[in-house]
Amino acid sequence: MESPSPGGPVEPRRVHLDNQQVRTLAHPLRMRLLGSLRIDGPATATALAEKLNTNTGATSYHLRQLAEVGLVTEDPDRGTSRQRWWQAAHDISDFEPTDFDDDPDARAAVQWIQADQVRVMADLAERWLAVEHHHPRDWRDAAGMSDLVLPLDPTRLRALNDELWAVLMRYRDEPVADSADVKPVHLFLAGIPRLDERW
Repeated sequence: MESPSPGGPVEPRRVHLDNQQVRTLAHPLRMRLLGSLRIDGPATATALAEKLNTNTGATSYHLRQLAEVGLVTEDPDRGTSRQRWWQAAHDISDFEPTDFDDDPDARAAVQWIQADQVRVMADLAERWLAVEHHHPRDWRDAAGMSDLVLPLDPTRLRALNDELWAVLMRYRDEPVADSADVKPVHLFLAGIPRLDERW
């Protein structure tokens, strides 16, 4: 878990994904590799293969594909002549779906990436619900999901998402308590127009 430096919060490394990057990223193993490197830090292809239940050849190939478009890099401080360590080249990636309106392949890749995010969110939620009764009461009461339907136009929806994102960044930048009860927590931010017969 990243902690702020003594001089203040560390600005996250950001990348605004381009057409080539989204096309490269739209692959199940590549998404998992990049996610693992971003969350858990640098690793070798062998360690990633073991963690993600695949083979080293596959992880090595897909890491090189991600490196070609600048999404992962080798970690020069850990690598040796016999072992390559990989790290995420950024902490946060973003894009505007309309960035790819003129590129059907990139647009399809973005749709796949967004659908994969929904699948990951559903999987994480189902896994938590299956074991939550084994966890302490304070974690069970703190964790959860909610939903609300608000009447918004695109400008207000964008403002709401920006404000919520700023809150998440504020929590990210606060010092992490030195407590055995601190755990990594997945947070998903989504605002999607409700589709019904009036649309």
